[in-house]
Amino acid sequence: MDRKIYYSFHDIPFDEPYSFSYEKPEIKFTSTELLHLAISAIVLTFSFAFALVYPFYIHMGLFISILPVSFLAILTGFVFHELSHKIMGERLGYWSEYRMFPYGLLLALFLSASTGIVFAAPGAVQIFGYPGSREGGKIAIAGPLANIVVAAFFYILSSALNSYAFYIVAYINAFLALFNLIPFGPLDGAKVMRWDIKIWAAAFVIALAMMAALFLS
Repeated sequence: MDRKIYYSFHDIPFDEPYSFSYEKPEIKFTSTELLHLAISAIVLTFSFAFALVYPFYIHMGLFISILPVSFLAILTGFVFHELSHKIMGERLGYWSEYRMFPYGLLLALFLSASTGIVFAAPGAVQIFGYPGSREGGKIAIAGPLANIVVAAFFYILSSALNSYAFYIVAYINAFLALFNLIPFGPLDGAKVMRWDIKIWAAAFVIALAMMAALFLS
């Protein structure tokens, strides 16, 4: 019997009888994954810009000027966060692919435009397999750690160059790190805490300190 090799677990027809070969995942992207990342990044760019300049229709010039800053914040905050999950998952031997949540993206866009508040559930990296608490914790911590590193980098840049744009990028990254480390429900913090409460506490305190430093600066 011919055996097919699938490079994306989303392409496997689980409802059909067949046999297939397992191909150890590499760091690569499917066209669907790239499309979902692009759509999510665009929607979140506008959502955060709506929140930063509210109401946007009164300050249209400022809104347009803030879009590049919002895009940089989303690129470093959201995209890097999800890519970190993906890379860690695939390094541990799991197929890992990002998929957007359309209703979550629409809700983020609507709330930010109408209230100036961002509440986003844009999507997540889906893991094919059953990682244990240790592997799951490592995959989960990768995203917030990326945000912490980026926040620290842009905080230093913003202080050195007196740049408000870099400050916004640092602030959004610190916020995303802290929010995702909340040990509740599907957030990264719950998975990290199940793996190692000390590692979770250290990451949470660092994210909180970074957030406080940015808020007070």
